[in-house]
Amino acid sequence: MDGTTAAQRETPPAVSLRVTTLKNRPDFQRATRSPRVAMPGFILQMRKRAEGEADGIRVGFTCSKKVGNAVARNRAKRRLREVARLALPDQGVDGMDYVLVGRQGSTAILPFCQLQDDFAKALGILHGKLR
Repeated sequence: MDGTTAAQRETPPAVSLRVTTLKNRPDFQRATRSPRVAMPGFILQMRKRAEGEADGIRVGFTCSKKVGNAVARNRAKRRLREVARLALPDQGVDGMDYVLVGRQGSTAILPFCQLQDDFAKALGILHGKLR
């Protein structure tokens, strides 16, 4: 992969997991108190939901004003959304909330393939802590 184009999946995942987006502030606050992994391009937070909460994988994206102006924040969030869209159906765990936090000066400029590799590595670290 040279990082210029996103990889297209040849076959759908074996188990179809629905990925929904976090939108409510309390969901983000609960994820803030959960385990996290800091990578060069982002911070990944993962929270296991309680039994009574919704099924499937949920993901949220956030960038503070430290990342830059609105254009820079939106670009960073677009890149994080694409990384999650490509990886979570295959590598995500049902019943988890994932929050990707953009980092100042790196989320928008790192090569896309590095963001993808770092995301897979961060998921492996967090999923290893569950066991």
